Parts: sequence; C-alpha cells; structure tokens
Amino acid sequence: MKAIAIATLLFCWGLTQPLFSQVSFPHFLEGTWKVDDKERYEHWDRINANELKGLSYELKNGKKIVSEYLKLSRINDKIIYTALVIGQNNGKEVSFELTYHDSTYSFVNEAHDFPNYIRYTPLSDNRLHIVVEGKSGKIRSFFAQKIATETAAENQNYDKDLAAKLGADDYGMKSYIFVLLKTGSNITTDQQFISECFKGHMENITRLVKSGQLIVAGPFGKNESNFRGLFILNHLKTIAEAKEVLQSDPAIKNNLLEASFYTWYGSAALSEYLSQVDKIWKKQH
Repeated sequence: MKAIAIATLLFCWGLTQPLFSQVSFPHFLEGTWKVDDKERYEHWDRINANELKGLSYELKNGKKIVSEYLKLSRINDKIIYTALVIGQNNGKEVSFELTYHDSTYSFVNEAHDFPNYIRYTPLSDNRLHIVVEGKSGKIRSFFAQKIATETAAENQNYDKDLAAKLGADDYGMKSYIFVLLKTGSNITTDQQFISECFKGHMENITRLVKSGQLIVAGPFGKNESNFRGLFILNHLKTIAEAKEVLQSDPAIKNNLLEASFYTWYGSAALSEYLSQVDKIWKKQH
C-alpha cells in the first residue's frame, strides 16, 4: 500500500489511552491540507461528534483525482484512522490505532508493510511535520499546510431528508459489504442435497432483500476464476456481522459456495432501484 498519501497529515488528535478522557475529538482537521511543493491534498468533513470522513486527492490539469477514502472514528476508548485506497488491498480498509509518546502522535499498524507507523509533530495550528515509516526501514518525511478553500457550490437538488434516510454522507456515499461468491470446497455429487441447498440459497436471498440487508445479487457468466455471483449487503457495519448473517444461506454454510467479504464505498442511493424491481420482471426465477 502506498504511503497513505496525505492521510498522514491528519494526526493531531490526542492520544493515547491515559489522555482520551481529557482530549476532545480532533475536529480541527476539518478543511483542506496541502503538502508543500506538491499538488497533493486532503479534505475532511465532520459527520458527527465522534467521526470525520475525508478524501485524499491530487490535482492534475485542474481535475481532482481521488486516491483514497478516509475515516476517523472514536471507538470506545480508542481513536482509529481508516484508509480505503483505490485499487489496493483487494478493496479492504486498513486501520491504524492512535498512540502518543514524548510529544509525538502516531498511528500504528504493526502488521501492515508500508506504512506501519505514521508519526507527526504539530508545529502550529496550521502546520504539521509528518514522518511515515515502513517495516523495511523506508522513511518519508514532509510538511503540510492547512489552506483556505472556496466553498463548493451547493447541490440545488439536495434532499436532506432522503440523504438522512439512506445514510448518505456529505458526498452522497456510504459503506457497504461486497461479497464475492466462488465455487466452494464441497464436491458432493448428491443432487438432492445440492438442489435443496440452492433452493434455500434463493429463498435466503429473498428474505435478505425484504429485510433491507441485501440490495444487489446476481450470477456471473461462465469464467475461469470460478466466480459464481455477488452480493452487496446494506446496514451491516462489519465483515464479521456480514459473515454471521450469511450463515443463514445453506449453500454458503455447507461450502457449496465460498464467500469472500470486502468493504465497499458507493452511492447511498443504490438501494432506491429496488422499488422498481416488481414492475419490470415478467417471469419469476
């Protein structure tokens, strides 16, 4: 994974466990930061008292090229920084936990290759020195400045109530769980058992759609990778929760299908197409 771009510049947040009770959430990160001498930026918006969401991006020929989606969250007694880097880590988020020592603030993920340590020292309210370290000893050091930005034009079509209903952030987006289904390890030839499991598989799909937890499902055509289908799950906060929900699917539970799980960030309006589904099918599966 890349040096988590400018994500590294967001780190003046307090702090290790003994300090959490004394330090408020780092809302001063709201706004835009620029790396010295580069067209690299990071913008953060406040979602609520314990969460910020942001974008890391570059400007190329006047166009904004987003490289990652970011999140800062207070979870119990910890502050966690999470990055979802486009095109890397199989679509999975990487998380770093905040620690504090000797006036230096760090986000740490010992298991990650680069970066696994992100260290920063605040020089003023609007300036940071950031050091990014990897397991190989690779180090990157740079400075970033908080800058003033023009207020983006408001969306004249914005529907505040609909956005709240769908759980949309300020970009109209939200997190989902993307599930990739492949041929499983069970090689049974018992056709009655297989038929019963896949009948239950289809019934379970219907049940999850009705509950609002499944908003996209469908099969792949024949392919060399043994991909069978995909799900996009809604209203589930973690992959662990998604795995538990899909244990109700007999084809997955009995290893006729193997499920791989990924966090995915997409339009919060995705589920809205479901209201039209019953108007366009002519024959039932």
